[in-house]
Amino acid sequence: MKCLRGKILWCLFLFSGAVFGDTLNQQRNDFLQAEQLLAQGNNAAFLDASTALIDYPLYPYLQYLWLKDNLQQNSQVLAFLRSYKETRYAGLLRSAWLDYLARNERWSDFIQHYQATSNTAIECQHKLAIYKTGNKQLALNAAKRLWVSASSLPQACDPLWSILMNSPDFTPELIWQRFELALNKDNVSLAEYLRRLLSEADQDVADVWLQVHQKPALIADSTFLTKYNQQSGRIFVHGVDRLAKSDLRQAIRLWDAGKQDFRIDSQLSIHLERRLALGMAYSRYPGAYYRLSQLPVVDAEVNEWKVRAALLEQNWPHIAGALENLTAEQRQDPKWQYWQARTLEKNGSSEQAQALYNKAAEDRSFYGFLAADRVGKPYRFANNPVLLKKNELESLANETDFKVARELNLLNRDAEAKRQWWYAVNKLSKERRRVAAKLAQRWHWDQLAIITLVKADYWDDLALRFPVSYSDQIHNNATHNNLDPSLVFGLIRQESIFNKDAESAVGARGLMQIMPKTGMQIARELQEKWQSDQRLFNPDVNVRYGAYYYKKLLDRFQGHFALAVAAYNAGPGRVARWLPDGNTMPADIWIETIPFKETRKYVAAVFYHAIIYQKIMPGNCSMHYSASCTPAVDPEGLKMKQLMLDVLPG
Repeated sequence: MKCLRGKILWCLFLFSGAVFGDTLNQQRNDFLQAEQLLAQGNNAAFLDASTALIDYPLYPYLQYLWLKDNLQQNSQVLAFLRSYKETRYAGLLRSAWLDYLARNERWSDFIQHYQATSNTAIECQHKLAIYKTGNKQLALNAAKRLWVSASSLPQACDPLWSILMNSPDFTPELIWQRFELALNKDNVSLAEYLRRLLSEADQDVADVWLQVHQKPALIADSTFLTKYNQQSGRIFVHGVDRLAKSDLRQAIRLWDAGKQDFRIDSQLSIHLERRLALGMAYSRYPGAYYRLSQLPVVDAEVNEWKVRAALLEQNWPHIAGALENLTAEQRQDPKWQYWQARTLEKNGSSEQAQALYNKAAEDRSFYGFLAADRVGKPYRFANNPVLLKKNELESLANETDFKVARELNLLNRDAEAKRQWWYAVNKLSKERRRVAAKLAQRWHWDQLAIITLVKADYWDDLALRFPVSYSDQIHNNATHNNLDPSLVFGLIRQESIFNKDAESAVGARGLMQIMPKTGMQIARELQEKWQSDQRLFNPDVNVRYGAYYYKKLLDRFQGHFALAVAAYNAGPGRVARWLPDGNTMPADIWIETIPFKETRKYVAAVFYHAIIYQKIMPGNCSMHYSASCTPAVDPEGLKMKQLMLDVLPG
């Protein structure tokens, strides 16, 4: 059969009933060859190589790669979208083809083949297609909703914006709305662009707003905003909000003194009052409890920080009152049950406290373990592994979506393999996600296994949730630095979920998420040659450096586990600033009142993970314990109370 150059993919569809290729290994080699030929633009040779791959899991991926560069082949594109509509590549190809249709102004075809998407560029093109095919007002209404964004929008939206800006629907109010959103997100370049769309008089007002954004202390001048009556209240609120980031006390003084001088929308005023009261609590200011108590509208976060503000004061009557303001749902949380019990205990109601401690201790969590220590109960572990039916794992592994993920992984396409994995998992029911988690565990994808089990809303398979990968590196370096290995396991579990290739948005790398600059410093201190940032992806290097760094923090904070763990996450400088003034503070109160939500949860999670690891390793559960193993409770093992040393003043 002879195929014309422009009909390559159409010909490939005609071969779909045939089976080519001897083995998976041969098909992998053929795939790599076909991919290389495609990159070279050698279509004829690509066809020859591809015909051996029709039954290979990555065959649709190859077709997608060709079609996204040959979008003019309408019949082939439509054939692919029909034949492979259940694959991830159908959605990717559809997006590319819709963009092609829009660029070529094929509006009817665009509308016919459009599907709802989160892709803003495609959404803009869809509204433009609606406008071009006659439903103009519907398109303009949708365009306004898309336009009001704090972010810069894709270039593909520009034709739609041109129509909107030349319509009566484009009002100054619409511009001001987006201008304010942009500055609230610190998108100054967008705000400066929007300023140019305003009238000359309004541009003067926008200039003042931009000045206040850059130098919020300007609002201290009582005459600065008087002539800008319509927007001055919003500018004043914006200035106070900005100033609160650098000088909270001054921001509060200016707000309290000046808020009566402006016409300020009530919702905006309530929002800022909340912001300032929470800011006082985050900054551990005296009076935070009172300010939170004066808020006219409260929510879950305000209620919780009211408790924390009272805890900072160690004012147990205030703590009791704040706990009473929690919702019934919040009071069922083991965390707040623990604090209710602590409050009852402090107020002399020991019997009621004991009952609440016992209730909280039934939960396998940081607070459950704290409560168990208070009443001398063993920790509750509730190890109930996922039970699989016969051949259930093999059946899932043989489904096309998962075969694609596995092949991508075996070809070292890790990023693409993960994208494919989540595409496959998101189509499953919660029950089948449990099976997928076990499949990831079998494939030694620890991170994917754990997160997949979270998506299944199942928490009791401890062998899956707490892997013991890199055991040799962890034990050796823990011993070398005189650390409990369970704490190193806990740090890794929280930092990277055992993904040796993990890289954070700010550049932290590897199992223990070490920043390159920190890695270079550690290398100097260990008298090792620093080769490159890539070394931090090596588990041997990463765990050695991470254990060393944690021990260094532990020494800096006089052996205080909570402070060292918090410093590992937020930095030692911040932790030093969070130390109490004047008096010692119980560690549980210090942890509960850490200003950063991420760090607060981080410390609790590392300690919780450390206890789990301490308990799954000794006794009848070895380092490579089986799914049927029930963790032993070792009375001589690590206890939460050993980690909870009182925090000394700074």
